[in-house]
Amino acid sequence: MEWIADPDVGAWLRERLDTEHSTMHGVVPRGFAAYARVFHPAIVRSLPGRPVPPPDEWERMPEAERARLVEDFVDAPATWTETASAFGTTLHPQAQWQSIVRTPVDGDWRTRIAPDGREFTAPTEGELDTDLLARIATHLVAGTSTPDAGFAAVWEGFGGLLGFFGHTPSRAFLTFSDDPNHQAMLDRSTHDPFNNVFRKPTWQEGILSREISEGPKLSLPDRDYVLFSTPPRAFADPEWVLQVPWRDLPAEEHGFAPQAQSPNLLWPEDRAWVMVSEIDFDSTIVAGSVELVRAICADDRLEAVPLPEGTTLTWDADGVNP
Repeated sequence: MEWIADPDVGAWLRERLDTEHSTMHGVVPRGFAAYARVFHPAIVRSLPGRPVPPPDEWERMPEAERARLVEDFVDAPATWTETASAFGTTLHPQAQWQSIVRTPVDGDWRTRIAPDGREFTAPTEGELDTDLLARIATHLVAGTSTPDAGFAAVWEGFGGLLGFFGHTPSRAFLTFSDDPNHQAMLDRSTHDPFNNVFRKPTWQEGILSREISEGPKLSLPDRDYVLFSTPPRAFADPEWVLQVPWRDLPAEEHGFAPQAQSPNLLWPEDRAWVMVSEIDFDSTIVAGSVELVRAICADDRLEAVPLPEGTTLTWDADGVNP
């Protein structure tokens, strides 16, 4: 896997995208035989054996009792189908999360409590967890004649990905010490870069090298991406994070587990399909052959539905749920 300094290999995508975002084709290329929408999982929080107290009861509850309940909460992945069932709504190809969870006007759609007391948290946008991407990739590998040659693009705007000239780093890793004097020094070293606006701008390191950070990007409507050569087969391995050039090594040096942003665009050299995880979408769209889409939608490890070309997936596209 290597960085590609010449982004022209992705220029064909631009030719298939609409300049407006009235349909999904503002980010998903036209011209494929079929399309699948893979729903990102939500999170459901529940209390085993009893419903989660409604907000008014929660507020009246003694603090000690509330603290005990918090310790018993269990978080688990939730499908859109399960969520729709909990809220009495209908899952369909153009469903929008805020409608599925019956969000009132000006309400917070990110966290909603269902009538049965369970708390549902919205799916992540613009990324797939490692296992979900690996499941999708098993089908992608079977749907191309070039499973060992392809391309991946990562949106340049993810925090910490690129280095830049500036006064403050894009992120800071906190370090703690048992020595109060040493801790005071650490606190100063953390705060000073953010507070000293009179410093001369310096290069702030990112996950990727300075050469890549300052290098050319794949420019598509309203989005710029860093482009890499990557075999699609690599993502069928749940440990693909360990292989990609944009693995977050600086975070690992500070004790975090290995992690990497999932590709926002992925396609094989033969262009048989394109996988799009648009940063503002809570679903991933796969464009490809009828056979590929059928296989993805039939996989019970995935929650996916076919989409016709020209589908609209804007926030107000749900014409079924109130």
